[in-house]
Amino acid sequence: MRGLRAPLATLMTIGLTVAPAWGDPKTVSSLGTIVTAEHARVGGSSAEAGTTVFSGDRVATEREGSVQIRAGAARLLLQGASNATLNDTEGAPSAKLIHGTATFSTGNSKAFTLFASRAAIRAQSDGPTIGQVTYLNEKELLVVSKRGPLTITVDGETEVITDGAAYRVMLDPPPTMAQGPEGAGANKNDKRRGMSGPPLHAGRNYFLITAIGVSALVTGFAVSEALESPNRP
Repeated sequence: MRGLRAPLATLMTIGLTVAPAWGDPKTVSSLGTIVTAEHARVGGSSAEAGTTVFSGDRVATEREGSVQIRAGAARLLLQGASNATLNDTEGAPSAKLIHGTATFSTGNSKAFTLFASRAAIRAQSDGPTIGQVTYLNEKELLVVSKRGPLTITVDGETEVITDGAAYRVMLDPPPTMAQGPEGAGANKNDKRRGMSGPPLHAGRNYFLITAIGVSALVTGFAVSEALESPNRP
């Protein structure tokens, strides 16, 4: 028994020495940097250009405000009277739009995801892409492709929004709004291009998207030069 005391004492000493390191909270890496900010806040503090943002930060703008964030290979612009929570999703930056309008740009389909309600909006390709999402309520969104195609996924069901198209997205639409048979009113290719016609119904009534006019949405929404060039450092 005496022969075991020394090894046990040594093991306890090592354990006490290492335990504080094991107990330290995991280091939180930065998610991005604020590029421009006007009448905006990060949490309870005023947002300033150069401020580092982290996963879990909530960013908000006043009615006449805006804030633009560089996050890896993507840019995120929150327009006036908007707020979103920043996150890390599968190792890439993301944001959940809670209210208002957000515009994102990227040149990589996996570089950024914008969540709104239960929907996930991403670039479809690795080409330059700019997408805009407006949160109307928990069941209704406006999604615009300003450059390049987008995908919108709800509960595992995905639809593509083609370059230059704009759609009103309804989550959990009533059965009476289900799409009629193919060819009723407009052909499928016309609808994919954002032309008027019966709505596109995705999956098992998870969501319904209806084409609307792009000009009515983007007028008055200034997108910065940086967002127009998603590959700029």
